[in-house]
Amino acid sequence: MKVILTTNIKKLGKVGDLVQVKDGFARNYLLPKKMALRNTQNNIEHFEKIKDEIQEKENKRKENALNLIETLKKTKIEFKKESDEKKQLYGSVSKKEIQLFLEEKEIKLLSDDIKILEPIRSLGEHIIEVNPYEGINEKIKVFVKKN
Repeated sequence: MKVILTTNIKKLGKVGDLVQVKDGFARNYLLPKKMALRNTQNNIEHFEKIKDEIQEKENKRKENALNLIETLKKTKIEFKKESDEKKQLYGSVSKKEIQLFLEEKEIKLLSDDIKILEPIRSLGEHIIEVNPYEGINEKIKVFVKKN
């Protein structure tokens, strides 16, 4: 099914793009959440009318993502974990733990926006990548100390 995107979607496209997606994905996800419109002449005309409004919302989302990145740069992400003599953790630090840590600091970030480059299984400094908006990537340090 061909649809017109009304919002930027990672790995799919930007606002206004005409993309081919599976029927079920369009019917069950994109259309109910108003993230896309069916590719019909009426919808194309409707999209042209509301294009400025949608673009304004996307600019606001992008601005919020940039503010989020600035806040993350100022925040020190630190975990205290049990480890052995070789500085290896009993377990690892997961996306969910990082997300919960940030929520405690009142920073809202989706699990999909966090990318752990290498598994965090030892003490020390580690790098993760945060991608809150299409095209905005930032590397953030995560510190793990002995409990």
